[in-house]
Amino acid sequence: MENALEQSHKNQFPEHEVSKTQGMLLSILIRMSKSKRVLELGMLAGYSTIWMAKAIPDDGVVVSLESELDKYELASKNILCAGLQDRVDLICGPAVQSLQKLIDAEAEPFDFIFIDADKPNNPLYLRLCLQLSHPGTVIFGDNVIRDGELCNTENKDPKVMGVRQYIQDLGVSEHLDSTAIQTVGIKGYDGFALTFVK
Repeated sequence: MENALEQSHKNQFPEHEVSKTQGMLLSILIRMSKSKRVLELGMLAGYSTIWMAKAIPDDGVVVSLESELDKYELASKNILCAGLQDRVDLICGPAVQSLQKLIDAEAEPFDFIFIDADKPNNPLYLRLCLQLSHPGTVIFGDNVIRDGELCNTENKDPKVMGVRQYIQDLGVSEHLDSTAIQTVGIKGYDGFALTFVK
């Protein structure tokens, strides 16, 4: 994991990876829910991917999506370095297209879904991910507080608007139970939404 962070920073990728405490939270949630199939949207350099791949059983898999080739290639190297290549299936390409391909291929539903990609598309990602879930699936949506800007209806930033719609969509669905948790730490003032598919 430290190598993944080091390589990410060495390549001057944005420091958008989860913190160590958030990585451990993902790991604990995956183990608590006994998840074997994990879907990740946005792998960056593979740091969160490694946390989740270490949490699943030997016969489990993390399917991780990344739109940018340079990040996909570095994540592949970092996951190989961690010895977890047999537990991870990396897919390069726009997440919407990759998700649709999984849906069209009638992929087996996922037990745990981590949404941490471009925020303006969060509402669309949610709709597609629900087609790849089953009753009992846990969905973790990261970076949903945005320094409290979700409450500022005057803020028209596409990231804020995308997350705001994501939260609203979670709230009106009769098939989902959701909560949002605010966090303060090395990642600043942010938080995540945790969803249970009924």
